[in-house]
Amino acid sequence: MASIATTANARPAQSYSDADAIAEALIQRLGKRIVLGLPLGIGKANHVANALVRRAQQDSQLSLTIFTALTLEAPALSQGLPERFLSPLRERLFGGYPALLYAQLQRQGQLPANIQVHEFFLSPGRWLGQAHAQQHYVSVNYSQALALLIDLGVNVIAQWVAADEHSAQGLNLSSNPDLTVDLFRARARGELDFVAVAELHPKLPAMAGEARLQQPEFDLLLQQHDAQLALFTPPLQPVLAVHYAIGLHVSRLIADAGTLQIGIGAIGDAISHCLRLRQQQTEHYQQLLQQLPALPTSLTEHKHPFQEGLYACTEMLVDGMLHLVKHNIIRREVDGAIIHAAFFTGSEGFFQTLNELSEQQRQSIAMMSVNFTNRADSGDSVGKQQQRQHARFINSAMMVTLTGAVISDGVADSQVVSGVGGQYDFVSQATQLSNARSIITLPATRMRAGRVESTIKWQYPHCTIPRHLRDIFVTEYGVADTRYRSDADVIAALLCISDSRFQEPLRQQAVAAGKLPASYQIPASARNNYPARINAALAQQTTLPWFPLGTQFTTVEQHLVVALQRLNEWQGNRRWLLKHAPAAYWRQPATAFEVDCLARLQLQQPGWGKARVERGLVLWALRQTANE
Repeated sequence: MASIATTANARPAQSYSDADAIAEALIQRLGKRIVLGLPLGIGKANHVANALVRRAQQDSQLSLTIFTALTLEAPALSQGLPERFLSPLRERLFGGYPALLYAQLQRQGQLPANIQVHEFFLSPGRWLGQAHAQQHYVSVNYSQALALLIDLGVNVIAQWVAADEHSAQGLNLSSNPDLTVDLFRARARGELDFVAVAELHPKLPAMAGEARLQQPEFDLLLQQHDAQLALFTPPLQPVLAVHYAIGLHVSRLIADAGTLQIGIGAIGDAISHCLRLRQQQTEHYQQLLQQLPALPTSLTEHKHPFQEGLYACTEMLVDGMLHLVKHNIIRREVDGAIIHAAFFTGSEGFFQTLNELSEQQRQSIAMMSVNFTNRADSGDSVGKQQQRQHARFINSAMMVTLTGAVISDGVADSQVVSGVGGQYDFVSQATQLSNARSIITLPATRMRAGRVESTIKWQYPHCTIPRHLRDIFVTEYGVADTRYRSDADVIAALLCISDSRFQEPLRQQAVAAGKLPASYQIPASARNNYPARINAALAQQTTLPWFPLGTQFTTVEQHLVVALQRLNEWQGNRRWLLKHAPAAYWRQPATAFEVDCLARLQLQQPGWGKARVERGLVLWALRQTANE
């Protein structure tokens, strides 16, 4: 039987069964300077990368520069309740995923001087305060990363691939044609030269589109036949009332026969589920909308089932997109595909769905270059104008200013939380396409050091998207249409979707700065923007479950995830926690289900001291969140 790397009419890749042997071959060929490009997210060739890092640890004369994005790591175990909850899950969810050595060395502060790691998108929140990661972060748009790799002179790329009899060399780019296909094109044009290394992953799904190579591209192939090798499949996060309120608002902005881009996370999952309700339970969906504020008169409301369906053009293919395909909402074809995406990540169920696709279904999901998905002005720009009709590009933010600047990737002291990624690309693309809109979503408040603060700020010293690109903003309290509006109108619109606890101080700041008339008053209809109103409207709706797209958690774990999130929000405000978990909770009998929850955290017999306080806090949180 022929090797996977020697299929008919294909230049064979040199095959290895040992990553260290590949590292040696690369050094023999390239010398002591390796500039290694690793794909964003799941596509990294972990074993090859680790072998090169080990060689650089052993040889200080070997210079190793790694350029990548979104390094995936199993969640760290903090002591106490988080550790007791996560410890059994780590093995279950991440046990077979090979850890990346460069990330471990960075975290330990032990990265040798001859190894540098540059990322243009950091795993959100995971690298705050880590000096090497912060100092070597490179701020570029996703669509600019190709030019950066060429400029750096990358001489090795190493990528996980899937087996595919329809692809050259039997190798499929699967999750990451995003930059790789354009690197191959640049190599063919003579703009750079590099060694392409494929690491075969038996559980990675073969995909259509540009993930299927038309000609031989890989030089070396690692085949380890490791039955325990797993993918990185983090569980989906719970979707709460605040997320559903945002999802309902957004879902009525999406026109039939339109184009959709959404991202990962609870808000994206909420949008997907609300679109399903609009399609399948229309009357109930419309009743839910009646519980929320009306749209601005400048926007058209779409609240009826889809007749033609949607087309998805997104850099990231996520669980929510497959959910919409399953329920026949994403079905409008463009060039034979109903989805064009550049990379993917998802849950265990997400990968199972992709691996079980029929060939016809597989052809309908085309994985492409990021310059295809993220730009309207590349390639067939006229065709994209026609195909990407009524586009809604939906992204999340951490904060926005009252004048419409968006903060998504960093904080005031320039610490990077994540990265620009493709957000700027899609916001900009919305200005280039006819009838397209950029929609920025965010909860109106967040918890910081155990205290509630507004996510809508008067001003902020950092921004991701400048205010001249302001468009539609959505919080749980409503929708603000700010495109081409004056500053005063933008400020007034954003005040109306702010939390009422912060509206008056924000109004006063705008008035003091001369940006809002002193006579301006917030309308009565926007003065009841409180969480209690949202919870009363949506929290106990049986059609709005915590995990609408499914979950890997048991029923006990689902309740604990939500309860521990609530406790984590108040971490840092010990006085508040103790006030709301009095001694009565420490001694109060638990129900049979609560006993199961406590047992999962090893608190069924807590004794005295800290464990008894923790028992009280968990019981309080379980009861507070039981009906959310």
